Amino acid sequence: MPTPWRAWLAWTAAAVFFFYAFVLRVSPSVMVGELMAEFQVGGAVFGTLSSLYFYTYAPLQLPVGIMMDKYGPRLMISIAIALAALGSVLFAFAPTLEIAYLARLLIGFGSGFSFVGALTVSTQLFPPARFAMLAGLVQGLGILGGIAGQAPLGIVVEHLSWRGAMGMLAAVGAVLAVAAWLAIRDRVGAATGASPMAGLKVVAANRETWLCAVFGLAKTAPMLTFGGLWAVPFIMAAHGVDRATAASLSSLLFLGWGLGAPFNGWLSDRLGRRKAPMLVSSLIATSAMATIVGVHGLSLTTTGVLCFVNGFASCAMVLAFAAVREHNPPGTTGAAYGLVNTFVVGSGAVFQPLVGWLLDLGWDGTLVAGARVYAEDTYRAALWTLPAVSAVGIAAALLMREPPRP
Repeated sequence: MPTPWRAWLAWTAAAVFFFYAFVLRVSPSVMVGELMAEFQVGGAVFGTLSSLYFYTYAPLQLPVGIMMDKYGPRLMISIAIALAALGSVLFAFAPTLEIAYLARLLIGFGSGFSFVGALTVSTQLFPPARFAMLAGLVQGLGILGGIAGQAPLGIVVEHLSWRGAMGMLAAVGAVLAVAAWLAIRDRVGAATGASPMAGLKVVAANRETWLCAVFGLAKTAPMLTFGGLWAVPFIMAAHGVDRATAASLSSLLFLGWGLGAPFNGWLSDRLGRRKAPMLVSSLIATSAMATIVGVHGLSLTTTGVLCFVNGFASCAMVLAFAAVREHNPPGTTGAAYGLVNTFVVGSGAVFQPLVGWLLDLGWDGTLVAGARVYAEDTYRAALWTLPAVSAVGIAAALLMREPPRP
């Protein structure tokens, strides 16, 4: 068993990978105009370009969970960071839309090991009573990556261009891959070598696993779709502000998530309950998103507060991972995390292009510098999908049973 400082060092390396993956995840949101003009595409195609990250990330979660159970996180995480960095290089030099598609797929593939890898390190090196708090801290650090991928990265894009910004992210990834290899050590005996399908069958046969997965999807879809892609242009259209101001406001959603995730994890551990915090948070998050989308004439301050509240409440998503761990037997945690995270990240793969498609349906033909511009009401009509899916999380929390505590 590693000494405490070694355990925290390994956990930090794994958690910083999730931070990095989140920067890459949201990076297109501050490159919308440049990328649409560069590749001459509309909202639906741009939404697809951004969401291709999730097309490899989401279906990879089950294999990743199984590989973490079988082989341990050190090798998996180090190689995965290198692949994400390689994808960033490819994206930075992409001469065509097709190459950009390929690069985004590769970035998603490498990033797909980040969250489950960090959870696996937490499971291996720390006691169960700390798990929800650690999961929240991982998620919080990841969301700080979402903040870094908004206004700060937007400034880098303004100074270096979108290609220069992606090249910088590639260099950061190369350094992080080496650091992860040096810092992470698998717990002796943690890799089971068991049949990959055995644990998956146990997890998939459990009704509570699926409710946890649906809850995670419902709470994450607004963050990935609104905060991760469409919030900046929506706020610009609704409030008439520049991109930097809009990015700063949308960053408050990530700030709320980043602060709320460890708090929700700590509070749930402290209360010894999962279901009640999940239900209350889901009600708050749905109400906040519905207000942002449905109410005209909100002030910038009110919009920022609502973004923060939505993020703070939605991050109860991390409790789905604590609950699914407690609803399933030891030795299947990787598979359980992977299945839930498939739904969590799959929400971005579905809702980012769906909103883009709905925007194209309502487009009035306006172009600025070769990029499509959508009216405020068009954004609102398309974004109503997000309060709707958030409400599904309320139903999942109501149907879920309180898990046994470890």
